[in-house]
Amino acid sequence: MTKIAIIDYGLGNLRSVLRGIERAGATAVITQDEEEIASADGIILPGVGAFREGMEKLAPVRESIIRSAETVPLLGICLGMQMLMEESEEHGMHEGLALIPGRVRRFHPEPGMKVPHMGWNTIHQMLPDDPLLDGVPEGSYLYFVHSYYVDTAVSNRLCETEYIVRYASAVKRDQIYGVQFHPEKSGTTGLQILENFINLT
Repeated sequence: MTKIAIIDYGLGNLRSVLRGIERAGATAVITQDEEEIASADGIILPGVGAFREGMEKLAPVRESIIRSAETVPLLGICLGMQMLMEESEEHGMHEGLALIPGRVRRFHPEPGMKVPHMGWNTIHQMLPDDPLLDGVPEGSYLYFVHSYYVDTAVSNRLCETEYIVRYASAVKRDQIYGVQFHPEKSGTTGLQILENFINLT
């Protein structure tokens, strides 16, 4: 059975991600062990919280993640997606994993538009034929909670979402993926995306 390593670095909704992966049909292990990461068929980098703290806590396994991402699929979720970028302007400039070119920027509130962006919103598929979106209808609703968004080139955008600005709500480079929404909290659509990720391995 496919084994997915869920990176444990002290931030993130690890148990709900694990349950989502198990419901989607794979074995999941929550780990910060380099050997387990190296032997996994796929990697999920979850995360909730601040970018700088996330990168600091990720430091012990940073190189293991970067190495594994060269050979197996990687999925960053929420903060995990943001940490795939080159840098973030959250509380000053901070370096990310630089696995996908781009910068994390803050939403600037507008009248009637609260920050954080919290709740259900739709995705516009930029690469509808990508296997991660197999069986996911255009305009599907997914669950978001974030105050910062990813700004990256159109060529890296798997999906876009409109909230204050039109931003990348899912990204891709080779077998490296990131989603700003929480698939583990997004019902049957989110489960479909997790199943599709497992099928990439």
